[in-house]
Amino acid sequence: MTKSPSSLLIKFSKLISNFFNPLNSLIIYFIIYSAKNSTLRESALQFLPILAFTIIPISGFIVWKVKKKDYTDLDVSNRQQRKSLYFFIAGCILVYLAFIYLRYQEIDWVLFFLFILLVTMQVSNYFIKSSMHTALNIFVAALLFAIEPIFGGIWLGISVLVGISRIILKRHTLAEVLSGSLIAGVISFIYLYTHIQISN
Repeated sequence: MTKSPSSLLIKFSKLISNFFNPLNSLIIYFIIYSAKNSTLRESALQFLPILAFTIIPISGFIVWKVKKKDYTDLDVSNRQQRKSLYFFIAGCILVYLAFIYLRYQEIDWVLFFLFILLVTMQVSNYFIKSSMHTALNIFVAALLFAIEPIFGGIWLGISVLVGISRIILKRHTLAEVLSGSLIAGVISFIYLYTHIQISN
């Protein structure tokens, strides 16, 4: 028995939504950035603090909250439940930024702008449940654009697919996807402008 188009569409949407979740997309960006700019050893040394201060704690926190039934799902689709998640993620990023600054006397501009994006998403969450999947993927598109414009263009197309998948799966409304897109678009523009100024 063949699958109906609607069930195939839902399966494809789940695949897109799950694979291009915010953490995966950021890790893919880091791999591409490292491949173009660093040796394997340098990449590992740069990635370890990110892994230790953000990826492991955030992933662990979400899984723990789901197991406790404080969160309904790993996407943290519930608007009220997202409030504590945003605070936790922001805290992790601040700890990472402080570590990098104290250790190397540098600012990790990518994580700094990611922090700004998440704080803005947190504020918007009091009014509308902006799509984090869409917003983070648009931001990743900007990060990749700074490396190679064609990469950024491809990822922007992926971001559109992610936004559509969130609507098909009923995780977000069109307004919520557009809200996440607008927030990420503004932050991404500021990041790219700042990146150009720093590079020059």
